[in-house]
Amino acid sequence: MSHADRAARLLDLARSQGATIATAESCTGGMLAAALTDLAGSSAVFDRGFVTYSNAAKQQMLGVSAATLARFGAVSEEVAAEMASGARAQSGVNLAVSVTGIAGPGGSEHKPEGRVCFGLATADGVHTETVDFGAIGRARVREATTAHALDLMIGALAGTG
Repeated sequence: MSHADRAARLLDLARSQGATIATAESCTGGMLAAALTDLAGSSAVFDRGFVTYSNAAKQQMLGVSAATLARFGAVSEEVAAEMASGARAQSGVNLAVSVTGIAGPGGSEHKPEGRVCFGLATADGVHTETVDFGAIGRARVREATTAHALDLMIGALAGTG
C-alpha cells in the first residue's frame, strides 16, 4: 500500500471519529506531515507537525527532558514517548505519533543504521516500539518509517493497534 493510500485511510478513519492528529518527526524530516497534507481535506484532521531534528528542538518544542536524552540518547523509546506525548500536549489533538531513528549511513553496535523508535500518544497513554529496518539505505529507511508510522495511527483508530 502506498503512502497516499495509507494517509487516505488514516484521514478517513480520523474524520469519521472526529479525531485530530499531530506528528513529531526526527529522522523523517516532515515526510509524515507531507504524506498527510498531500491529500485535499487533510486540514479537517491534521493539526500540525513538529520537525525536531536536533536535541535542542526536541526539548524546546516538545518538552523532551535533557536527562532522558542524556541517559537514553535521541534514538530510544523513552525519547519517542516524550516526543509523542509532547506533541499531543502542545497541540491538544487526540492522536500524536513520533519517530526518531538512524536513517544512515552509519550507526553503532548498540544503535545500528535502520533502527527507528516510534511513539504513539492517545488519551489512553503512550505506546512505544522499536523497529530495525536494517541497513537498507537512507531513503528506504525514511520511506519505511513513514509507512510504519501511518500504519500505527491507522491501527490505533481502527482498534487494531
